Amino acid sequence: MSRLPPITELDESSSGSGFFLCARKEIRTDRSGAELIALVLQDKTGQVPAKIFERVDTLRHEFEAGEFVKIDGRGNRHHQRLELVLDSIRRVNPGQDRVDGFREEDCIPCAPRAVDEMWRELEARVARAGNRWIRQLLESVMREHGERLRIWPAAVTVHHAYRGGLLEHVLSLAEAGSALASLYGADPDLLLAGAILHDIGKLEELSYDGVTSYSRDGNLLGHITIGVMIVRKAAAAIDGFPPELRARLEHLVVSHHGERELGSPVEPMTAEAFILSAIDDLDARLYQFRRHVQTDSGEGEFTSYHPRLGRVLLKPSGR
Repeated sequence: MSRLPPITELDESSSGSGFFLCARKEIRTDRSGAELIALVLQDKTGQVPAKIFERVDTLRHEFEAGEFVKIDGRGNRHHQRLELVLDSIRRVNPGQDRVDGFREEDCIPCAPRAVDEMWRELEARVARAGNRWIRQLLESVMREHGERLRIWPAAVTVHHAYRGGLLEHVLSLAEAGSALASLYGADPDLLLAGAILHDIGKLEELSYDGVTSYSRDGNLLGHITIGVMIVRKAAAAIDGFPPELRARLEHLVVSHHGERELGSPVEPMTAEAFILSAIDDLDARLYQFRRHVQTDSGEGEFTSYHPRLGRVLLKPSGR
C-alpha cells in the first residue's frame, strides 16, 4: 500500500498507510444510532480529524489517545473540511515499525530552530543582564523549570503550539523587547524578564507529552495566576530581593494580556508593561498570519476567512 503524505499535503485523493500520534479519541454515535470513533491525528506538520465507521468494536481496543499509531485510510471532505476515513488502526510496535519508516520525531510538531540552539541564546541573554537581582531570579527560574521550558508549547492551538514553541516565543519577545527598550528608553532587563516570565505559568497550565491539553490547575487557575506564584516564590528565595522590583516583575505577568477583557486582572501601568503586552500580541498575531497564509489552499490573492483574526489576509507576492 502507498504511503500517505504529510498532513499539510493531504487532499481528497490521498490514500494509503501512515504513522501518526493519536491526539484525541472519542466514541460517538451517528444519527442512525451506530457508534463511530472520532480521532485527531498528528504529525510534525499539523493535525487532521479522522473517523472510523467500520469494525468499531474491534478497533476501539487497538489504541488509545496519546499513543503512536499506524493507520490505513483515505482523504475525504466533509462539510468543506478535510478529514481521513480509516479502514484500520493499531498502536505502533516500535521494533517492527521502525523498519517501515516509523520515527517518533515525525509525529510531533517542533519549533523550526533546534531547542539546544535556542536555549544557549536564552542563557546568553540572561548572562548579559545588568541588574543582578533580575539575573539571579531568571537563572533560578531557568534552573528549576528549564527541563520543561526547553520543550513546552506556547499554547494548545493558537500560536507556537508545538514542541519548543514557548521557548521560540520567549526569544522573539526578548529580541523585540531589547530593540524597543533602546528606542523608548525602557529598562531592557525588565523587558527580558517579562519575555521569560510572562508565560512561565504555562508550564503548569498545560500538560504536554507530545499532545497538549489543559491541566487541572490550568483550568482552575490559569497561567497568569500560576505565573505570579512562580515569580513570587523565586523572589522570596533570594535574600534581600527588593520588594519594589518584585512588584514590577509581577505586574509584567499580570498585565501582559493588555486588557481586563482579554484576561489580565490589571492593565499595563509601566513603560515595560506596555511594550511587553504589545509585542506579545504582535508575535502571536504574526504567527497566526504566517501559518494561515502558508496553509491556505485557495487560488486567489486573498486567503479564506481567519476566525480569530477576524478577516481574510492578503497573500505575499509570489505565494
